[in-house]
Amino acid sequence: MARYKDRRHAGRVLASAVEKRVSGGPVAVLALPRGGVAVGYEVAQWLDAPLDVFVVRKLGVPGYGELAMGAVASGGAVVINQDVVIGLGIPDSVLRQTMFEERAEVARREQLYRGDRPRLDVSGKTAILVDDGLATGASMFAAVDGLRQLNPARIVVAVPVASPKVCEELSAEVDIIVCAATPEPLVSVGHWYNDFEQLSDDDVRTLLEHARRDGMVGAGFVSHAGAP
Repeated sequence: MARYKDRRHAGRVLASAVEKRVSGGPVAVLALPRGGVAVGYEVAQWLDAPLDVFVVRKLGVPGYGELAMGAVASGGAVVINQDVVIGLGIPDSVLRQTMFEERAEVARREQLYRGDRPRLDVSGKTAILVDDGLATGASMFAAVDGLRQLNPARIVVAVPVASPKVCEELSAEVDIIVCAATPEPLVSVGHWYNDFEQLSDDDVRTLLEHARRDGMVGAGFVSHAGAP
């Protein structure tokens, strides 16, 4: 596959693919910060839908760097990797303390990004979870579990690029999955972007403010002809 120019380009390609798969009823776009917000902004704009963040935090194993024993997400969901917890003999007290700290961080980041605005109500809507790509899918699995607790009518996962295996695994957990590209091997998500510069917290806040100011609060779809 050809590489995306940047997340904005990826979001437009993804939006076109989502529009073909999702129709009917009110829609909300929930983006995983930080990179997913740039993609989600384009999807929400294309679909004339409201945009919000959906925060996921890894539960890191103390002393093991990037190894995760689970994740927590907006909505209070917790996903535990029992293989890691049992295999490393992680005490319940360590797991509970890590969960407490990361739940607090989820709340802090939501307030940082959203300010005093209330969380987007997705009850009864088609909720579209967006990220800039899926490698292991751990964060997205946690996001799906967290979103389910908010009672959406349907859950859609949409990403510009993903591992074929992860897309297949996620398809069993959601109503619709849209993976615009599934190269094999994936190598990494960033490999498929010419510009994969990381977004800052200020970037995320700015995109959300633009979405609010631009009135991206519609419930339906806007028809867009032609390729992005």
